[in-house]
Amino acid sequence: MSENRVRVRVADNGVATATMVRADKHNALDQAMFEGLVAAAEQLARDASVRAVVLHGEGKSFCSGLDVASFMGGERGTGVLLTRDDDGPANLAQRVSYDWSLVPVPVIAAIHGNCFGGGLQIALGTDIRIAAPDAKLSIMEIKWGLVPDMGITQTLPRLLPIDVAKELTFTGRIVSGSEGAELGLVTRTAEDPLQAALELAGEIASKSPHAIRAAKRLYDETWLSSDPATALALESELQTGLIGSPNQIAAVVAGMSGEQAVFENPD
Repeated sequence: MSENRVRVRVADNGVATATMVRADKHNALDQAMFEGLVAAAEQLARDASVRAVVLHGEGKSFCSGLDVASFMGGERGTGVLLTRDDDGPANLAQRVSYDWSLVPVPVIAAIHGNCFGGGLQIALGTDIRIAAPDAKLSIMEIKWGLVPDMGITQTLPRLLPIDVAKELTFTGRIVSGSEGAELGLVTRTAEDPLQAALELAGEIASKSPHAIRAAKRLYDETWLSSDPATALALESELQTGLIGSPNQIAAVVAGMSGEQAVFENPD
């Protein structure tokens, strides 16, 4: 697809912004947007200079969900979204959510306006969600006689009790950013979610990038694990790799001196 749907920029401090740029359609998901989001996640996952990512939408909304009309004229329709590569667990639709877990640094979603259906599932794939109090969120697929199928099985169980997840899914009701925070659907609210997300990303980027990457991996691989031995072993494995490393020593020196540490990027 030729359209540039996602703009990626990396600041000098290692904070990357991935911006959905289809403001005239409230950043609705057409095929180009799906492909743009996957490409952005792949690009950021490879970039060792990136220490934190902020994902947001240009214009009035984060993402209003699937642009059904854009698929109606295609030969395969929405079937293209169900295409799964032989070497990956997720299809194209699922990758716009799932692939953010493959980015080794924290990804923060800044949510404003509409965040419906696929848009919400994209946000759920990030590590942290900051929403405007009046943002509108919905697991909206039931409205169209569908189930949510963009990686929600890998994200929602970590956030909500099953009864709350079912209630939101069965009804498709719209909740505000404030209610979303109360439910655990979003991390917290802010009047300016983008600014708050950038500030948080900057704080994260000032810490040892090796430790931050290790912490994300630790939680992602063990949070719902029922195997204590494997989880505890990973704690020790990651800690062993950090102790005595240049960035760990730099963190100790900075902590004792009160000066800002200068950390090396991962190889």
